[in-house]
Amino acid sequence: MHRIAIVGGGTGGTVLANRLASELRPELEAGDVELRLITADPEHVYKPTFLYVPFGKKTVDDATRPIEELVDRRVTLTIGEVVGVDTDGKTLSFADSSILGYDQLVLATGATLEPEAVPGLAEGGHQFYGPEGAERLRDELAAFTEGHLVLSVVGVPHMCPAAPVEFVLMVDDWLRERGRREDVELTYTYPINRAHGLESIADWATALFEERDITLETFFNVEEIDPDERRIETVEGRALGYDLLVAIPPHAGSDFVSEAGLGDDGWVNVDRHTLEATNAEDVYAIGDVADVPTSKAGSVAHYEAGVVADRLASRARGTVPTATYDGKTVCFLEAGMDEATFIEFSYGEEPFVREPSKPLHWAKLGYNESYWLTARGLL
Repeated sequence: MHRIAIVGGGTGGTVLANRLASELRPELEAGDVELRLITADPEHVYKPTFLYVPFGKKTVDDATRPIEELVDRRVTLTIGEVVGVDTDGKTLSFADSSILGYDQLVLATGATLEPEAVPGLAEGGHQFYGPEGAERLRDELAAFTEGHLVLSVVGVPHMCPAAPVEFVLMVDDWLRERGRREDVELTYTYPINRAHGLESIADWATALFEERDITLETFFNVEEIDPDERRIETVEGRALGYDLLVAIPPHAGSDFVSEAGLGDDGWVNVDRHTLEATNAEDVYAIGDVADVPTSKAGSVAHYEAGVVADRLASRARGTVPTATYDGKTVCFLEAGMDEATFIEFSYGEEPFVREPSKPLHWAKLGYNESYWLTARGLL
């Protein structure tokens, strides 16, 4: 029997499992292939929903579904924490000391938040990249009537690269709707010499920031936070006071990735077209944990999953894989509370930023609702 193991039940892992269940249906039903999805969390989380929680537009419950409801019946679902990979022996080690063998392995373990990596950040900052943080920020924002609100991108790279820009444009609009904007100073900081890693998005955001009186601070690399004084200290020797700090914390991959020699800092080194690990045979990585030169966005994991599904199906049938990933990324960007834009690009391309509109905003909200069909492999 040919054994395919997928570690990680987020967008990439779930879409991949369902795509493979469809691709390899005859082999699975004949017992020639075993397809296993392994995840530590029985709940599947759609993280882009958290952007709307601070504004009361969504709840944390809207972001989750039991993963067993999303996975094809031909997939063996295992709830357990993988703590080690032996790429020579082709085995996975679990937190309960059990061992599982594989013939082909896909790592889709995502990224984790590490606010503790910056002194004072966990105590002095808020974030919307997880359920507890988003709910805590919702309560703080509801009571925030005046002062200095700072959105600081501390960690790069990070999940949902457009989300910090979206948040500051949304909070500007949200405050205006409530008659609070004149009493709130807004500042956005970014580590490099522009507002975003992609130049076209940076140019688009900078123009909107100027139009909406949002201060932009670049070359702003946070070194530590003083939560008592409510002050940000930077590597460059600058200081910035705040009354409410919304920070994008540093991100990290999986410890066992580094321990297995698959990559540095927990990110898997892969061929950017085949998504095969460069330091081990029969190992792939997709989604945030894969070190590819494109965004750590859900659409990337989705498109990568389709490519890897084709490649794994070919291997299971004894044929040569030919599918490749071209870096395709698509993303809706909120420009406020009721307008959005849309970008699409691949490796080596600079995205074109369309004029924001209400129809694109509703298209983004519509996709957020239909995402659960995507996770099931139906879109």
